[in-house]
Amino acid sequence: MTAMKMDIAHVAKLAKLQFDEQEAQKFEGQMQSIIDMVENLPPLSDSGALIDPENPMIMREDKVTDHCKRDELLKNAPQVQAGCVVVPKVVE
Repeated sequence: MTAMKMDIAHVAKLAKLQFDEQEAQKFEGQMQSIIDMVENLPPLSDSGALIDPENPMIMREDKVTDHCKRDELLKNAPQVQAGCVVVPKVVE
């Protein structure tokens, strides 16, 4: 697979971000590291799952816990209405 070159200025423009040249170089290096890591992921099986026979994924058992009560969680929210957290409308 050919290594991809990161155009950080283009990504910043698309994301409407602004930063100086020193920050751009830092971010470009970080993004390139992420791209390199993704390009080196193990192959997928026919089912789409990652295959690594050396390190099989062992799933933990799901257990229902009752650590937090709803009222305790909601008292941390800035605004609550009818037992739900109120958030700003983001879709018209």
